[in-house]
Amino acid sequence: MNAPFSPGRTGLREPFSAYVCDETTAETLRPIALEMGWAPEKVNKGGLRNAVQSLSVSASPQILFVDLSESGDPLNDINALAEVCEPGTVVIAAGQVNDVRLYRDLVVSGIQDYLLKPLNPDMLREAFTNAQAILNAPKAVEASTERPHISTAFIGARGGVGASSLATSVAWVLSEKGARTTALLDLDVHFGTGALSLDLEPGRGLTDAIENPSRIDGLFIERAMVKSSERLSVLSAEAPINSPLMTDGSAFYQLQEEMRAAFECTVVDLPRGMLVQHPHLIADIQVAVIVTELTLAAARDTIRLLSWMKSNAPQTQVAVVANRVQPAAQLEISRKDFEGSIERKIDFSVVFDQKLAAQSAKLGKPFAEAGKSSKTILPIIDLATNLMAVGDSAEPIDSVGKKKAGAKGPSLVGKFDFKAMVSRKKKG
Repeated sequence: MNAPFSPGRTGLREPFSAYVCDETTAETLRPIALEMGWAPEKVNKGGLRNAVQSLSVSASPQILFVDLSESGDPLNDINALAEVCEPGTVVIAAGQVNDVRLYRDLVVSGIQDYLLKPLNPDMLREAFTNAQAILNAPKAVEASTERPHISTAFIGARGGVGASSLATSVAWVLSEKGARTTALLDLDVHFGTGALSLDLEPGRGLTDAIENPSRIDGLFIERAMVKSSERLSVLSAEAPINSPLMTDGSAFYQLQEEMRAAFECTVVDLPRGMLVQHPHLIADIQVAVIVTELTLAAARDTIRLLSWMKSNAPQTQVAVVANRVQPAAQLEISRKDFEGSIERKIDFSVVFDQKLAAQSAKLGKPFAEAGKSSKTILPIIDLATNLMAVGDSAEPIDSVGKKKAGAKGPSLVGKFDFKAMVSRKKKG
């Protein structure tokens, strides 16, 4: 699927056109265009507005230069330009606003480069040479057989158990170690940390989707998602906390559908409140990962979530991950008692590593990336590996407590006595 300005088939279109706002820029641009073998008369006056008008009635060039100097809202205007540009156009923009955030947002919108005015010949030569290299690069050949999509939701049994951190880390592993194109959808609209964990600005994509569900399509996904790397993209939000979430959940469901079409893996950070409010969001999820801690309250809520999943999403496989596990002497509930209480095994256990957690936050990297050489992340890699196996083979995820044909289920210790535990806590 091509992004609005991504390299694609260029056909017999003009090699170059420019739309500038002033004569000084035009005079700087014309001799460079001539050097590149392009007609200098293709440098037009009128800036971005004229570009949109002209290209709405004519074919897009292979390389398009647009001047944003007279634009009051560059991002919206670039989106308007994308509407009239054919896939395959490499866009270079220029402007007078020296703002890193604007540069990032414009690149996310699909432009190749943003040049700060006043322009000089060297920067123009470099930008145009890079654009030609992109056009001439060999196009990726699609594999003859597509890998099945894998959709995974991470649900925290309690607040603060680290479900969001695990979701981000697994998404990173899937994209970097598994070489899968991966979408991370953070559905905590007000307090999500998906973009923050990757040191990214969340953008307005998720907020726009909630406000205008009818706009959601493949093109919207390409523009709205923030790229963390070549294979990992994020859709997150930091909506104002004085703005209540007014939605029936249809936007979230549509986003998941479009992501399945555009990516090989989708990782959904699904707050448990959102699960209760919009149960249909789990309908097409293949694996739900319940993230918990070894405490009384987490055991209770893990049981409730497992029961809910069994009743409302029997088609979804479930994995239980104990996260931030302390040494045995510091545990509120032992692993054995916890497993007895939830009547199934814990599938993956991630130990608490305060030093690595702090380093991850300082570097603005997911836990799995910051601790590449640490044994702490091995269970995270194992989880991601198992998820890929589910997608590739459509077999049940290894070690998630589901019986395979002919397999004998685990022998369970008696159910954990909550009343006795509460009584002991009160006496203590």
